[in-house]
Amino acid sequence: MGKQKSENKVLAQNKKASHDYFIEETYECGLVLTGTEIKSVRAGKANISDSFALIRNGEAFVHNMHVSPFEQGNRYNPDDPTRTRKLLMKKYEISKLLGASKQQGYALVPLKIYVRNGYAKLLLGLGRGKKQFDKRDTAAKRDADRDIQRALRERQKVAR
Repeated sequence: MGKQKSENKVLAQNKKASHDYFIEETYECGLVLTGTEIKSVRAGKANISDSFALIRNGEAFVHNMHVSPFEQGNRYNPDDPTRTRKLLMKKYEISKLLGASKQQGYALVPLKIYVRNGYAKLLLGLGRGKKQFDKRDTAAKRDADRDIQRALRERQKVAR
């Protein structure tokens, strides 16, 4: 019997992305990490709240992703915690994203980092920027849903 690893534990999440963008498509891509960065990522020392992705020369890169240096690290700890890191994706996915991200108002937004089968993965979303009134509509809709759920719970309590 082979041992199966499927952790899927979310290590870092970009909660601001769903507030600022309409996420239309998501892509799973691998991260190229050096030295002890994977240990820092597994310890939850990564931050993707201000990061973004770009495609250059047919390769995808994530910029501004902060990975803190590992405390028990050695000489392979990177000097710059916010260095540009390469993303591992299929060529047809990169070409599809390149065409979509060139359109006005679209951006490549990192959504979360997790570990699957021992490898660090980044969930990359193709997002269309929200305007201020869209953000207000989303907040109003969320509040209305919360009120409906609260009323249903109260009604169930009374019925018992």
